[in-house]
Amino acid sequence: MFISLPGKAENLPLILPRDFLPVGSLAELPMFICASVHSGIKTLPDLIARAKARPGEISFAATGIGRLTHLTGLLLGSKAGIKLAAVPYAGGPAAALTDVIGGRVPLIIEGYSGLAGAIQAHTITALAVASTHRLPDFPNLPTVAETLPGFAAGGWQGIVAPLGTPAPAIQKVNAGLKTVLSDADLANQLATRGAYVAPMSPSEVNTFINTQQEEWRPVLEAFEASVKK
Repeated sequence: MFISLPGKAENLPLILPRDFLPVGSLAELPMFICASVHSGIKTLPDLIARAKARPGEISFAATGIGRLTHLTGLLLGSKAGIKLAAVPYAGGPAAALTDVIGGRVPLIIEGYSGLAGAIQAHTITALAVASTHRLPDFPNLPTVAETLPGFAAGGWQGIVAPLGTPAPAIQKVNAGLKTVLSDADLANQLATRGAYVAPMSPSEVNTFINTQQEEWRPVLEAFEASVKK
């Protein structure tokens, strides 16, 4: 079973890792923060400075309220001490990109797979990536953490097993998964889709899940509180 966090489905009554045993992880999918070429915003520090000078006036396209693209914008606002206005779009990044490329919305936060064509065509400007380190495919693209230490945001994919699965079986699957993920061709193919291999041991997956839940809880609580106002 594949689990992606943060996020929740109201009709899916499970809590990790209470209901499943962690087996391993596949890949991380960091969020990219990009600007319309019409915005004149060239760097993340430039964005932060402008947003501080114009609180709430600079907007970003988010593919769904409460989803990771939206929450990343909220986290950015919290960590940078700025307020950005979210513009929600349904149906993926295509419609959002149209407005960003056209200059109607100055920013977009999305995974690389949804932005690849626009980034390669230079119709949007990549400001920063929310990975823990610079990506090999984008050595000149700063991480958000270089401006806001400790900042990281992205999707991830992991494998879990039912409770009661024997430990030797979990370790065997984990070892096989790490072998598969060590294949350079596979890693390169995944990277073209914005997914970067991130093998972990079962205990590392468990720690990672707990850390993610703790890091995103304040963002979710603040968002839910704002909705109730």
